[in-house]
Amino acid sequence: MEENKGDGKKIFLLYPQSVIQQDMLDILIMAGYETYIILDAERAKKLLTKFPGSIMYINIDERFKEKEWEKYIRGIMEDEATKDSMLGILSYNQDKALMKKYLMDLALPCGYVQLKLGIKESTKIILGALEATEARGRRKFIRADCEDDLNATINIKSGSGFMNGKILDISSAGIAAKFDKFENLASNTMLYDIQLKLRTGLIRTDMIYMGKRMDRHHVYILLFEPKMTQENKLTIYRYVKSCLQKYIDTIKV
Repeated sequence: MEENKGDGKKIFLLYPQSVIQQDMLDILIMAGYETYIILDAERAKKLLTKFPGSIMYINIDERFKEKEWEKYIRGIMEDEATKDSMLGILSYNQDKALMKKYLMDLALPCGYVQLKLGIKESTKIILGALEATEARGRRKFIRADCEDDLNATINIKSGSGFMNGKILDISSAGIAAKFDKFENLASNTMLYDIQLKLRTGLIRTDMIYMGKRMDRHHVYILLFEPKMTQENKLTIYRYVKSCLQKYIDTIKV
């Protein structure tokens, strides 16, 4: 996964509740936020060191007692390597003294999200906090590297038969793919009934050929047509989400 300097912050969810893993994460990814699930508190600190200025929401209802969580959070805020991190809390606990500690005493910039408000309202609060911190940066779409995924392929019908390609990266806007051959097409040419395989997901859609990518031979840029079905969009978002998670799970820290 290539780093996009200046193009948004990484967002880590530490020990997120199951409802967040299932529902909220999809919404954050769709909204253009580069979001990861972390299930190891020590690894989370190392990732914050590796990616300064990242955002992390912590589920304080799990794993540790309250005093341990406070110590952990203070440690991140006081460590030179992680003090630039922006922290927030996820919790079903509505204790006013607890909320005051994190919101007023520790002044966590990403707030205290009460999950009892419901997933829709909680997501709205987090989206508002991420917008305020400019977490998305200049980027409009999250691009995921999938060059090493043998099950990310593209098949195009052409006048000379079929063109088979390997998808190199993908976003909700389009793809870069490498072909062993390609016809000489004019930019903005519409290509019909393209088949994309994204692991277990299969998409049939029309795409727009934009041109070659200058940095590599036989790599072509294709955009999804604007009227692509919502089902296809969701398949793409979930594939992007899986690529992001694989990247963060395998990175050495």
